[in-house]
Amino acid sequence: MSATATATPTPTVPAQVARSVTPHAPIPMTRIIGVELRKMFDTRSGFWLMASIVIANLLATGAVILFAGESDQTYGSYAASIGFPMAIILPMIAVLSVTSEWSQRSGLTTFTLVPNRGRVILAKGIGAVLVGVVSMGIAFAVGALGNLLGTAITGNDLVWDMSLTLCATIVLGNVLGLLVGFMLGVVIRNSAGAIVGYFVYGFVLPTLSMVLAQSQDWFEKLQPWVDFNFAQSRLFDVGMTTEHWAQLGVSSILWLVLPLAVGLALLMRSEVK
Repeated sequence: MSATATATPTPTVPAQVARSVTPHAPIPMTRIIGVELRKMFDTRSGFWLMASIVIANLLATGAVILFAGESDQTYGSYAASIGFPMAIILPMIAVLSVTSEWSQRSGLTTFTLVPNRGRVILAKGIGAVLVGVVSMGIAFAVGALGNLLGTAITGNDLVWDMSLTLCATIVLGNVLGLLVGFMLGVVIRNSAGAIVGYFVYGFVLPTLSMVLAQSQDWFEKLQPWVDFNFAQSRLFDVGMTTEHWAQLGVSSILWLVLPLAVGLALLMRSEVK
C-alpha cells in the first residue's frame, strides 16, 4: 500500500494587500517641528504664556518711559528692562514644551505616531529655540520703538548704546537659559518640578555660589569654570574674551550638556502612559 503525499498550495497575497503594507517614508522633520510649535500655542496656558512675552515687553517699555530718569532714556535701558522678564518666561516655555507630553497624557499618542522619541525631542528643542529667537527679535523691536517714543516725549537725544555684537550675545545668553529649562524638562518630566528646579538653579544656586566665592579664595578662582550662571551673565554686559568663552564652554558642559545627555537616556527608556 503506497501513501500519496499532497503538497499544500502556497497562499498568494493579492496585489492590493501587498501594496498596502509597503513601508512609507518617515514623517518629515519640518512637519514634526511645525506640530510641536502648534502645541505651544494650542493650549490655554501655552497661549497666555506666549502672549505674556508681548505683554511683559510693553509693560517694561512703559515703565522705563514713565519712571526712568532723563539720563536712563537709552536703548540699553529699554533692552535691560525687557530682558529680565524674558529670562524668566522663555525657560518656562521650554519646560512646558517637554513636560506637556507627560502632564497632559498625550505622550502615548505622540510617540505612537512618531515612534522615534529622539526626533520628537529634537523637534521640541528646535521649536523652543525658534520661539526664543523670534521673541528676542520682538523684544529688540519693542525696545527700539520705546526708545523713539520715550525720547520724543522727554525731548532727549536718541541714544543707541548697544552694538550688534552685544545684541547677538544677549540673544545667545537667553537661548542658553531657555536650553537650561529644556534640559530640566527632559530630566524631570514634570511641569511643577521642572519649574521649581529652574528657579532653584536660577536664583538659589547663584546666591550660594557668590557667598562661597566671597568667603573662599579657592572657589573664587574656580567659580567662572563651574558656575554656569556666572559665566553666562557675562554675555549680557561685558565683552567676551577667549578665556570667557572657554569658561562658558566648560561650565555649559557640566550644567547643560551632561545632564541633558543623562535625561535623554532616561527619557528613551521611560514608560509612557
